[in-house]
Amino acid sequence: MSNAAELDMPPSPELQIPVRDEDERLNPDFIAAVETAIAAEDKSGLSAIAADLHEADTGDLLEALNPDDRAAFIRLLGEDFDYTALTETDEAVRLQLLEDLPNEVIAEGLGELDSDDAVYILEDLDEDDQAAILEELPYADRAQLKKALDYPEDSAGRRMQSEFIAVAPFWTVGQTIDYMREARDLPDDFYEIYVVDPSFKLLGSVHLDKILRTKRREKVTSIMAERLDAVQATEDQEEVARRFERYNLISSAVVDENDRLVGVLTVDDIVDVIQEEAEEDLRALAGVGDEEISDNVMTIARSRLTWLVVNLGTAVLASVVIALFEDTIEAMVALAVLMPIVASMGGNAGTQTMTVAVRGIATQELSARNLMRVLNREVLVSFLNGLALAVLIGVTAWLWFSSVGLGVVIGSAIVINMLFAGLSGLLIPIALDRLNIDPAIASSVFVTTVTDVVGFFAFLGIAALWFGLPF
Repeated sequence: MSNAAELDMPPSPELQIPVRDEDERLNPDFIAAVETAIAAEDKSGLSAIAADLHEADTGDLLEALNPDDRAAFIRLLGEDFDYTALTETDEAVRLQLLEDLPNEVIAEGLGELDSDDAVYILEDLDEDDQAAILEELPYADRAQLKKALDYPEDSAGRRMQSEFIAVAPFWTVGQTIDYMREARDLPDDFYEIYVVDPSFKLLGSVHLDKILRTKRREKVTSIMAERLDAVQATEDQEEVARRFERYNLISSAVVDENDRLVGVLTVDDIVDVIQEEAEEDLRALAGVGDEEISDNVMTIARSRLTWLVVNLGTAVLASVVIALFEDTIEAMVALAVLMPIVASMGGNAGTQTMTVAVRGIATQELSARNLMRVLNREVLVSFLNGLALAVLIGVTAWLWFSSVGLGVVIGSAIVINMLFAGLSGLLIPIALDRLNIDPAIASSVFVTTVTDVVGFFAFLGIAALWFGLPF
C-alpha cells in the first residue's frame, strides 16, 4: 500500500496538526495555523484546516481567536462555516460577531439551521437588530422564528425546535415510513412521530423503534402512546429540564394554550439548559451575575460592583457590633486576635448549609413536607461540629494566651455561632424562596451577615461577662 511520502504528496493539514492536545484543550499549533491562514487570506488553506470541524470545536476556536480575526474567519470559510458553532460560544463573542457581519450574511447562515439554534443566536440581540436580520429571511422562516421569539425568555417555546414530523391518525405505519423516506423538509434528528387531528391538536406519539417493528398495514393510532406529558410552550425551561431528568425523556412535544402541537424539545437542548441553570446558580452564589470569561473589563466591573456594595453594607453592620465592645477589646487585646476566627468558622458553616439548601430548593427535594426533618438534622450537625471545633480552638487559645477562660469563651462562642449558621443557612434560602426572591442570588449576603453579627456579639459579649470587662 502506498503512503503519502511514496506518492510525493504532503499529508493533509488535519493529520499534521491535531485540533486538541492530550488535555483536550485546543492545540496552540492548530490555532496558530488558523491565524496564519486568516492573515494570508488563504481561503482554501483555511477550509482544509477548519471546514470539517465539529461545531463545538469551531465555537472554542472562535473564542480563542483574536477578536479582529473572528469575522474574517467566517468570511473566508463562506458556505463551509456552520453557524451552529455560534451556539457554542460565549454571549459576548457571539454578539460581537453578529455586529461585525452583514445582516444578509447572518440571515443566509441562520436559514440553514434548525429553528431552535437560530432562535438561540437571535434572542440576545435587541429588537431592531432582530428585525433587520429577520427581514433578510424567507417569509416562512421569518414567521416561524418570530413566533418562537414571542414566547417568554427561558421558556420551552424559546428552546423548542419547530421542525417535527406529524401524521394524521388514519395513516398506517407504511404510509408514515414512505413519507419519511420521500419528504425533503424533515428535521435532521428526530426520535418520535407525532399524531395530530385536523386542527393540529396533539393526540399521541410513536417512537421510531416501534414504527420499525410494526407491520406496514397497522394504523399509527394502534401503536401510539397518548401524550399526557406534553410541555406547554410558556413553561419555564428549568421545570422542563427537571421533567426530562425525572422521566428519562429523549424528546417531548411542545403545545400551545390550545394543546396544538407547535414544536419539540430534544435532550441535547435540555442538557444545555441544565448546564446553563447550574452555571447561573453557581455565579449567583458568588455574586457575579451572568458574567462570561470573554466579557470586557467594564462589563465585569459593573456586574460585580453591585454585590460588593451590598457586602460593604453588611460589613459595616458587623463593624457596628464590634464598635459596641470597643472598651472590651481595649481591655483585652487577645479578643481582637481571636474574634475573626469565630466569624470565619460561622461563615464557612453557613455557606455549607446554604449551598445544600439552595440545591434542595432548585431540585424540589426540600419542601414543607421534609423541612422539620432537615432542620433538625442541620441543628444536630451544627451542634456536633461546633463542639468539635470548640475543643480544638479552645485548647489552642488556652495554650496561645495561657488562659483557660479565654479558651472557654471562644469555644462557647463557636458553638453558638455554628448553631446560628446552620439555622440561617437553611431558613434564609427558604424564606427568600417563599418571597419569590431567587435564594441563589441573595442568600449568601444575609447568611454572612448573620454569622458575622452573631459571632462577634457572642464572642465579645461572653468575654465581657466572663472576665468582667467593660462594655
